Amino acid sequence: MKNPLDPRHKNRQALVEDLFKIEFHKQKISPEARTILEQKKFIDSAIEKAATEFPIDKINRVDLAILRLAVYELIIKKREPPRAIIDEAVELAKEYGGDTSPSFVNGALGKILENDKLSRI
Repeated sequence: MKNPLDPRHKNRQALVEDLFKIEFHKQKISPEARTILEQKKFIDSAIEKAATEFPIDKINRVDLAILRLAVYELIIKKREPPRAIIDEAVELAKEYGGDTSPSFVNGALGKILENDKLSRI
């Protein structure tokens, strides 16, 4: 596991928690979580194209929060290397998700990254 004290990891944990909580009730969330939610349609479209067998409303809410954060970082923010973003998302899935979450998140993000690269050609 990555260093759990890394400030970037702590920030991602807080963002996943915000993105998860907002699914259930409106509350005060961080500015970065709000920015991610402003891009929700675009982000969810990328997730749906990658995980075609799972409609958005059927994806585990924790996995969906992790995917939304990672897609935002991969396609919109683009400040970290893609492999680092995916590795971090898998770590978050291990921490917060179920038994199948890490492999689901890894597979979906790999496909999203591939789709994004193909769309740029």
